[in-house]
Amino acid sequence: MNPLHQEIDQYRQDLRFTTQIKQTRLEFITTWGLFSPRALDEGSRLLLENIKLEKQDKCLDVGCGYGPLGLYLAKHSENNIHMVDKDFVAVEYTHKNVELNHLKNCTTYLSNGFNQIKDNDFNLIVSNLPAKVGNELLSLYILDAYQHLQPNGRFYVVTITGMRKFIQRMFNDIFGNYKKVKQGKTYTVAMGQKI
Repeated sequence: MNPLHQEIDQYRQDLRFTTQIKQTRLEFITTWGLFSPRALDEGSRLLLENIKLEKQDKCLDVGCGYGPLGLYLAKHSENNIHMVDKDFVAVEYTHKNVELNHLKNCTTYLSNGFNQIKDNDFNLIVSNLPAKVGNELLSLYILDAYQHLQPNGRFYVVTITGMRKFIQRMFNDIFGNYKKVKQGKTYTVAMGQKI
């Protein structure tokens, strides 16, 4: 076999890594084509290190990728965690990672944003918002999150820092409030609360 073919063929193999967030250890199986397949991305880490989570929170991870946000929440919640993504490969790998981490309180399914989410009683919604989807889709995400939260429910997002002013304006317009939780060099974690 051609050495280049052999090298490229290796890309078909699943990738594996382990990460530590605070005292929580998570294992992941990923693949090329998913966001940040070789390591937990810096934005997700910043969000998870700064989120306030109650054991009773009913949580939703929108745009879950292979599951890092939702799996962390599942390790710390007594409630069921919903994890959704529009990419069937992401949902498939989230299923694998739920099993790999021996979690029983996770529900994963396909959803384009919030369009397949029937529950409107979440206490906590999280998302690592993609930077290149356009302001229209980001506005829909923020409005839909508001509509799927219980009163006092929180929506945590992490975005590239360059988007923070837009996110602040949209949270203030839709939630009536905005809290900058943590700003790093590249990413900003923000939260809106349904009053």
